[in-house]
Amino acid sequence: MKNRGGRQLLIALVISSFAVSFALTPAIAAPASGSKIKVTALLNLLKVKSEQNSNSYDRALFHHWADLDSDGCDTRAEVLMMETFKKVTYSSNSGCTVSTGKWFSVYDNQNITIAGSLDIDHFVPLKEAWESGASHWTYGQREAFANDLGFGPSLIAVTASTNRSKSDRDPASWMPPSSRYHCTYAKDWVRVKYRWHLAIDSTEKSALTRELATCANKITKVPPRMKVRMTGGTGSNTNNNGGGSSDGKTDHRYTYCYEAKAAGLGPYRRGVDPEYAWYRDNDGDGVVCE
Repeated sequence: MKNRGGRQLLIALVISSFAVSFALTPAIAAPASGSKIKVTALLNLLKVKSEQNSNSYDRALFHHWADLDSDGCDTRAEVLMMETFKKVTYSSNSGCTVSTGKWFSVYDNQNITIAGSLDIDHFVPLKEAWESGASHWTYGQREAFANDLGFGPSLIAVTASTNRSKSDRDPASWMPPSSRYHCTYAKDWVRVKYRWHLAIDSTEKSALTRELATCANKITKVPPRMKVRMTGGTGSNTNNNGGGSSDGKTDHRYTYCYEAKAAGLGPYRRGVDPEYAWYRDNDGDGVVCE
């Protein structure tokens, strides 16, 4: 009996020590913005999830090439001005349409001097973002993603041909023609997805894991993370006719469709007019303010 009591006391002490140890172990915190981390560790922080809502994607649901800072230059022009290696020229004395400069397209190692030969690539394509979580975002969050000037890798000037070759594909089915850029491309893909809380699918993760294993430098910086509020359903039906969008992103000039119509505006069509997303499509016909 004495021996059994000793064993019970020992077991109790061991359990107690585990409990104390567990209680003193802090929860794993998200890595600090700007800190250095193994890129595979950052990759493993991404949620693995099958792509969703592909059929409801519409490019018009992302208000891209906006002038969010109201300085007269839209996002395309801002990226061209930030990435040029020499002073740009404009197509007219007024406005902000960039005409010439000097750019290097990292996807295919091309030097470009004519702005019209360049596309601004959404590093994570809009459709890929939609299927990876953005379908549950508010209109304003999708607009911010499509015009993300706050993080360099989000938007990049590249030759139009390579951008269109990429289309909306992820690294499992497309990598840049320049093999020397593959490692950076894989790292930045992970960073942009982490910044915007976007998921990856299993095939995408496998492709990234293989590519990152070839990198000489496996360390990267943690990007500043955006705050993303999820809506309850897909954004294709939550941001749409008169009365203003349900997520708070509305036409700043008018509250109701009848006011826009009185001003000679509308109708707005889904997939054609970005203004479509500012109003509710009550009858579901793809047209608002009709």
